[in-house]
Amino acid sequence: MPVTRLLRYGLISCLLLFAGSGAVFAQSTTTDDGYGPVVRAYLGYLRNEKEVVDDRVSRHEVSPVYYRRNSNRIRALRQAAVRIASETQNDYLPELEAVAGDELRLLFERPPRLQALRVGEVVNTTFRYLGTERSGDVFYIFARLDPYEQAELMQKVRQPSDHASGTSVGNSTGLKATSRSRRVTTP
Repeated sequence: MPVTRLLRYGLISCLLLFAGSGAVFAQSTTTDDGYGPVVRAYLGYLRNEKEVVDDRVSRHEVSPVYYRRNSNRIRALRQAAVRIASETQNDYLPELEAVAGDELRLLFERPPRLQALRVGEVVNTTFRYLGTERSGDVFYIFARLDPYEQAELMQKVRQPSDHASGTSVGNSTGLKATSRSRRVTTP
């Protein structure tokens, strides 16, 4: 009888152990379950980027200043992605860029004035300004327009004003049409 009781307690404790570890595993994987696969994949990508930055700083490959800036940038991108997904209730995220005020030249040849930026405004027919995220630093969040949005916007910019009817169908966004030469490379 004592052997069967010992086996029974051993079996019960093993079941509880497996159930507990399963709950911990489930909890660690369900933190982003409120979102669709696209948003979850993006949040997973950001987690991986954070791990890379953490690994690089642990190996002393990057400076503490670089580490802080990029960790804060990743956090700001996560906050923006979660906000967009929650507001739209859609499993879609545009290509997001987060830049600090002193990094605007990374996105724009001629950076816009920060004070003049308005949420939803299209800048250089390439990016839509989404607002700021404060994550250690202040990051300006931009969404890259997809090629269809860019083409549509460029079409609107190129249309001449219709002076005969008295309506302006041209550049209602105040954007200047620009083009840039393509780089041709040989394989």
